[in-house]
Amino acid sequence: MLTVVFAIFQVAFLGTLLATLFLYTRRVDLVDVAGGPADLLAATGPHPDAPEIIVLYPVLDELEATMRTSMLGFARAAYPQGRRRVVAIPNHDDHATIASLRRVAEEHAFLEILEIPATSDASWAPVWAAWESNDKAYWWHRGKRAHVRDLPPKKTRQMVYALYTMAARFPGALLSYIDADSVVPADYFLGAAVGIRDYDVLQNTNVCGNALATWATTMFAMDHMLWDGSLYQHMSARGRHPFYVLGKGLFFKISDLLELGGFNPWLTIEDPEVGMRLWTNGRRLGIIRSPLIEEVPRSFSAGITQRKRWVAGFFQSLASPLSEMGMTLPQRMRARINLVPCASLLLSPAGTAIGIWALVMALTSTRPMFALWLQVLSATTVALTVLLIVIGQRAAVRQTGLIWAERRERVRFLARVNPLFTYLYWIWWAIPFAVGMVMYASDGGLRWERTPKVDANHELVRDEETPVIAAAEARTGSPSDQ
Repeated sequence: MLTVVFAIFQVAFLGTLLATLFLYTRRVDLVDVAGGPADLLAATGPHPDAPEIIVLYPVLDELEATMRTSMLGFARAAYPQGRRRVVAIPNHDDHATIASLRRVAEEHAFLEILEIPATSDASWAPVWAAWESNDKAYWWHRGKRAHVRDLPPKKTRQMVYALYTMAARFPGALLSYIDADSVVPADYFLGAAVGIRDYDVLQNTNVCGNALATWATTMFAMDHMLWDGSLYQHMSARGRHPFYVLGKGLFFKISDLLELGGFNPWLTIEDPEVGMRLWTNGRRLGIIRSPLIEEVPRSFSAGITQRKRWVAGFFQSLASPLSEMGMTLPQRMRARINLVPCASLLLSPAGTAIGIWALVMALTSTRPMFALWLQVLSATTVALTVLLIVIGQRAAVRQTGLIWAERRERVRFLARVNPLFTYLYWIWWAIPFAVGMVMYASDGGLRWERTPKVDANHELVRDEETPVIAAAEARTGSPSDQ
């Protein structure tokens, strides 16, 4: 019985490792931001290579300081005057945030404010009409929430209203959105203008600016380095692999979103489903390696709140929505591979420990407990685990250079994410994974459980010597049109 259990567990663990390595073999479609037209940023008016760009800024109970830091990033982002709009989309009853936004708008003339009314308001009529006439908005036509207008009060509801409102005014524009704590690089709009020539969806990577604030922020920052900054980009894959988007720092064509029904408001997070729906309908993803700066939760408890939503949202998106959006069975299987690296965290702690134990027993015992093929299996899983750790450490080394110019800070970060502490962090991941699974099973996640923002990147963003800021400004040259 012990042998059978051992074999099943190690085979499952090996499967997760091979799936992760498979994703790493996919080729990356990169956008050459430096290859943009030299005169685009110098233009004082409309330019043939400067598409209209609208950035949605969904907010809820935000600190005014956090929003000011985000607007400073937009102020640095050069682009021809009149060709970009930054539109904050607070709920109509979020009075404190609206008051803060109005004060911030006095300093940054490019900031617009679109208050999102209750779904009972008559101004929602274009949304209902658009969904009624579009079968790709499957949540409106089928299922237990068909034709339900009382959309859940969260970020996606704000973006649904803003999408159709902006589309009526600017049907040929590109649409982007960021989180309240995000700070865009100076070449943010330039990357979109260049990349949209070859790709339908563009995704910036991101990097955490408060990675050394606490032990929790260090481990969460490593998550982003491994996932957003390393593995994710391989999903572009020359259009051959189902992709999702990261929920911030991305660009779509408004016309594409309208054609496909916009955002599904009944999912905990919109990122996986909307990306895979775009891929199913032939859209290709391009990666822009100029990263946004964001903050991560300062405590492990807040990290559970954030990551349980990710887990629930992914499982929701990888269930019936895949069939509803028109994926074939092989496509659905490939789409589900995307969750395997995250799910592998449930097996990694025990799988690694058992594999090492089996190897030690094989080398030191005169009577090996397991057959030779199981010993080889253990050696293989341990070797692949070490390989993935090396890949992760290399990704961390590369990305720490985006945050800190001083070697001391980079060494301090890498010391914290050593293999032992990373192993303990893998064990911690079982908590948000389990809570997220309960949320998925109970059809939860329909309210916005926001992650608290504390303006953690205030000093970093204002330091023009920060490598990620200096590099982006060097690519664009002059500051923006305020």
